[in-house]
Amino acid sequence: MLFEIIGIGNKKFEPAKQQLELIQKHHVFSGGQRHFELVKHLLPDEHQWILIKAPLESLFESYQNTEETILVFASGDPLFYGISNTLQTKYHDAQINTYPYFNAIQLLIHRININSNQLKTISVHGRSWQALDEVLIKQEALIGVLTDAEKSPSAIAKRLLDYGYDNYSICVGEDLEGEHEQVRQMDLREASLQTFHSLNCVILQKKAHRDISFGVEDDLFEGLDGRPNMITKMPVRLCSLHALALQSKAVLWDLGFCTGSLSIEAKLHFPRLDIHAFEKRLECMQLIENNQHKFGAPGINAYRGDILEFDFTLITKPDAVFIGGHGGRLNELMHKIDQYISAGGIIVMNAVQQNSIDEFIATATALNWKLIEPLKLKVNSHNEIAILKAIK
Repeated sequence: MLFEIIGIGNKKFEPAKQQLELIQKHHVFSGGQRHFELVKHLLPDEHQWILIKAPLESLFESYQNTEETILVFASGDPLFYGISNTLQTKYHDAQINTYPYFNAIQLLIHRININSNQLKTISVHGRSWQALDEVLIKQEALIGVLTDAEKSPSAIAKRLLDYGYDNYSICVGEDLEGEHEQVRQMDLREASLQTFHSLNCVILQKKAHRDISFGVEDDLFEGLDGRPNMITKMPVRLCSLHALALQSKAVLWDLGFCTGSLSIEAKLHFPRLDIHAFEKRLECMQLIENNQHKFGAPGINAYRGDILEFDFTLITKPDAVFIGGHGGRLNELMHKIDQYISAGGIIVMNAVQQNSIDEFIATATALNWKLIEPLKLKVNSHNEIAILKAIK
């Protein structure tokens, strides 16, 4: 298969000589309806137009049934979250030639005339918030965002405000190169109340650095009423994160999160991590949400209910598991973890009682997990804690 892919702007397309020659010698073209309106004056009388729209499976079927070279028109730079990348993934052996134009983020940067050396670009168009959450936690200096109807500039502004990232300003480029082009620079609160043209993109600029400590003090977390000690203590928490080796992991399950302190600390240090946290207490659902907002840790998936009754096939399998609570059913829980955790995955549990330590070791041995020498810590006047670790 051979694809010629031409990036165009948001205006009537006037091709360069090489691009015009490509158009004149082809008969099969593809693109969205908006692209067709911008290029139809250039197409030969006898041509075929394959419309790009969801579902993509139908599009791919049309491509595969075409024997001729397909010339695709795409917005901006087709290698920037665009169709060239999609086709490279779908057709590994295809020849793909790309002729890019400026992408929307570049156009907006040019409009506001700022240094883009530190620019970090991400997309939430048809995607989760994960990429935006990651760059926010890292507090990148300059962030370009491709949006969609749901994750609009106002929704982005609200998310930043909800998680305490009011140290950013926002610039929105609307209908760039179009009849209704507008560039607006504003603060987040103003942006959160506005509506915008459907074709838009966003630049976030950091005005000041938000200080988030390495190791959040225990008393800063919102906790269970009357139970201030129901939290993994900060030194133990940091040692547990070290034991989990999260720098090389992709998915963490936090079983029995209570205040959410371990999940939150993990997200702050490893923002790319996919975290799933479980707890049976209803009141803890509000606790973890409040603490996430307080410490700027979006993107943690929290679930309420009995862990042993949860259908783990509904979520991504872990390569790291922290057992924060087991309700006296540790053996049963470890057997269930064994069904889902990846080979080489790490399991960590903090224990005070000797019978919990013995049961963890005995069950891990029976499951053929590799046990690591426990680390024992004593924090102030609290009981000594053993940080237990095993590898699947």
